[in-house]
Amino acid sequence: MDSFTADVIGLIGSALFIGAFAYANLTKTLNKAAFNLANLIGSILLLISLSVNFNLAAFVLETAWGAIAAAGLVMALRARKSASPSSTSPTPAPRASGRGDQ
Repeated sequence: MDSFTADVIGLIGSALFIGAFAYANLTKTLNKAAFNLANLIGSILLLISLSVNFNLAAFVLETAWGAIAAAGLVMALRARKSASPSSTSPTPAPRASGRGDQ
């Protein structure tokens, strides 16, 4: 990959970080899955960029950022799954027929 392509990929990753940061600070209700997904993709894109224009400090930062975002994404998806109506709401019992059941 040439240096220009790596820079474009890195800039897209940076734009995702900035967008996610702005979103987190401007929204009333944070969608943690979307926030962490944007951060994870941004981190991956910056790591791709760093494979051409290597910088150790940036590599360490992006690796940690990506790991935290991946963990946050997994936690957000698990929380969403456990909060879904099908997994938290038991099937209502049928009403008993008989006396006093009206």
